[in-house]
Amino acid sequence: MEELDRHARLALPIFRQLFDLMDEGFCVIKFLDSEFGPDSDYIHIAANAAYARHAGIPNVVGQKLREMVPDEADAWIARYGKVLESGEPIHFEQELVATGRWLRLSAFRLEPADSKLVAVLFQDITRERAAKQELEGENLHLSERMEEAVKERELFATLVQSSDVAVLVVDPDLNIVAANEAASKEFMQRFDRTVEAGHSLVELLSAAPDNLKQMSDRWRRSLAGEEFEVVESFKVGGTTRHIELRMRPLRNSKGDIVGAYKFGHDVTATIAEQTRREAAEDALRQSQKMEAIGQLTGGLAHDFNNLLTAISGSFELIETRLQQGRIEAVEKYLIAGKSATRRAAALTHRLLAFARRQTLTPSPTNLNDALADLCDLIRRTVGPEIEVELVATKGIWTTLVDQNQFENAILNLCINARDAMPGGGQLTIETGNRWVDDAQSAKLNIGSGQYVSVCVSDTGTGIPEEIRERVFDPFFTTKPMGEGTGLGLSMVYGFAKQSDGHVAIYSEAGSGTMVCIYLPRHLGKVTQAAPDRPSAEVHALTNSKVALIVDDEPTVRMLVADALQEVGIATLEAADGIEALSVASKTENIDILVTDVGLPRGMNGRQIADAIKQERHDIPVLFITGYAENAAFNHGHIRHGMEILTKPFSVDELQNRVRRLLSSSKA
Repeated sequence: MEELDRHARLALPIFRQLFDLMDEGFCVIKFLDSEFGPDSDYIHIAANAAYARHAGIPNVVGQKLREMVPDEADAWIARYGKVLESGEPIHFEQELVATGRWLRLSAFRLEPADSKLVAVLFQDITRERAAKQELEGENLHLSERMEEAVKERELFATLVQSSDVAVLVVDPDLNIVAANEAASKEFMQRFDRTVEAGHSLVELLSAAPDNLKQMSDRWRRSLAGEEFEVVESFKVGGTTRHIELRMRPLRNSKGDIVGAYKFGHDVTATIAEQTRREAAEDALRQSQKMEAIGQLTGGLAHDFNNLLTAISGSFELIETRLQQGRIEAVEKYLIAGKSATRRAAALTHRLLAFARRQTLTPSPTNLNDALADLCDLIRRTVGPEIEVELVATKGIWTTLVDQNQFENAILNLCINARDAMPGGGQLTIETGNRWVDDAQSAKLNIGSGQYVSVCVSDTGTGIPEEIRERVFDPFFTTKPMGEGTGLGLSMVYGFAKQSDGHVAIYSEAGSGTMVCIYLPRHLGKVTQAAPDRPSAEVHALTNSKVALIVDDEPTVRMLVADALQEVGIATLEAADGIEALSVASKTENIDILVTDVGLPRGMNGRQIADAIKQERHDIPVLFITGYAENAAFNHGHIRHGMEILTKPFSVDELQNRVRRLLSSSKA
């Protein structure tokens, strides 16, 4: 017995060392009361070093449970009480609320029972439990996702199966993998064949070789990786149906092509509706066109009838006075007829400007310089009640423009501004350099890039919104009868468009109006027009000169010939291009060509000029035209040694132009 006591005493330090080195927390607690009750408690009589590490409570020896965890003590005391009473160990997991840690515990009674000692072994499993809960959450989420995926697949399958869109899937060998009811119905209608998974598409269409080739080609394009759409049309029971096919390759998770599929959507009703809409739009456009033509011809007929009345009346009265021998009374009728003729010419010029058919002679121009010369005329035109201000941007870019037509356009805008300010006001003309980006390009309906702008603004009555869209229409005017032709703004619009620019209007009723003309920037230098030589000097150069006159109107040929003969120029005449070339080939000396542009028998004036210049390189050319074909002049540009005179023209103007061309040619 003594030997056993000696060994026990020797082992005791070893056990104590092991007790302190244990990785798990370990403690011994002693029940303090004689029996269990509401105030029962335990005191810690021993604890190893790992206790504080796992439980998070230091210096536990000597502390009572109710002191350590007052809010949790009852639950812990009840558990340990069962161990003392039954002698059966317990194993459980519990959160230590005081420290927020989860512990895995084992509690057992130390003998003898009357010592009322309980040993507790435990580990901190906070991280383990958190990981477990996270895993359980992920598993639950995965399970829910799988359930959702199954439901989605079932839903998608139901939707595809019941959809009106025909869905067909094939493998690389053109065997059908899947087909919904719409695809099966389409096959039955077109080919009297049923479609099921496993069927060969080639066999199904073997009785329709044309369809087989076309369809096979489409499927093989999809199997090669191509995505495309095509509209297929076919007849069913005498009715044409249109199917929009969308063909796509089918890929696996690795991106490899494992088949192809198509969506076939019946667009028969859509195409029919589109056709009806296009027909309605065409009818509307035709109606609008006829309305515009009616408005145009009505206004034109009104103005021309007035002018023709003045011209024809003047001629009749001249004839009457000549028969009466009253020559002194003829002059006023001549003046009236010439005035009406000039007004008729102005009217046709405005019409041509609106239709973008006027003949332009563009040259590189600095608009600041052009406006500086024009402003004095504008001030005299609008009157002293209106203050005119020119705001000229420094460093203004050059633009390629017909300066005369530009000045006419600005003058028209200023006259409109004057009429909008009957009580006087402010008229501002402002120039600027403008960059037009893509957004502005779409809004202004011009190409993006660099433009020179000229804006004319007033402080007048403004334009009501309901008529703002119509102000550029020909013969549209808000002025009383006889006070306006309605061609001013339409001429400005036509001039801007023919110059590859745009015109925009900004106005509100009662707040004034601003009209801006945008003209493309030209990178060339400004050119100065050479001054005309005195007509006496030119006249001396025209002796013994010969002019070839080409015009299909005999009266015009006669008038031009007589006018040139008046200044000593001999004339040859031709009615069309073929006759003109024939005359030129038989005549050695022709010094100038005077030709109309629009001519019969398939040859226009420009082509005649080019043909004659093959043999006579330096011959000057004067085009006389009442309706300029832009294509004949290379979109408005003519070569050196060529000029254009617009009908109707005065005899003096014709003679001076011919003299100047002959003088320039000789120089």
